[in-house]
Amino acid sequence: MSQLLRVHCFCVSRDGFGSGEGQSPERPFGHADPTALFSWAGATASWPNRTDPGGSRGLDDYMTREFARDVGAEIMGRNKFGPQRGPWKDHEWKGWWGDEPPFHTPVFVLTHHVRPSFALSDTTFHFIDATPAEALERAKEAADGKDVRLGGGVATVREFLAADLVDTMHVAVAPVDLGKGEKLWDSPDELEDRFHHEAVPSPSGVTHHLFWRR
Repeated sequence: MSQLLRVHCFCVSRDGFGSGEGQSPERPFGHADPTALFSWAGATASWPNRTDPGGSRGLDDYMTREFARDVGAEIMGRNKFGPQRGPWKDHEWKGWWGDEPPFHTPVFVLTHHVRPSFALSDTTFHFIDATPAEALERAKEAADGKDVRLGGGVATVREFLAADLVDTMHVAVAPVDLGKGEKLWDSPDELEDRFHHEAVPSPSGVTHHLFWRR
């Protein structure tokens, strides 16, 4: 089976924004409240950071469970890794995820300012200056036959879509408006020239948009 490049559990607001303005170490999504975007996933039984028993089952839980299925590597943009810009001034700060990042795979961070790789638990971060196609080739090699997940942020997803490298995509649209920030789309219909598209509403209030190549 061929390896796929998948976007999964990528959350945007009703008006198409995946993050707000004013990103900082304390606010990864800027002015946006991440709870408003991700609470549907956090409520599920399969949420990876769940520390207590319980959680919801059903559609949202299925989508959350699929996040890690058959994924062998991740690609992300520098803005998803952290808020620093330009040359790295602080190598001690190692992302928003603490000592146990949720990726559990090699992660390739796209940046024009490379730095040494490092590992946190079973996740190793590699910093590469590469085109989308070059990054995907490296990630597929590291994924050992499994799929590659494209984690974001918004600009990175748009860049890989523009390069026509994305095979499948799951975007969860939350019932909240952000008004400003980084925008994935004006309408999901924009992608229907290249992808089959189905929208599935959930009782939680989010709508799951599923895309796969025509």
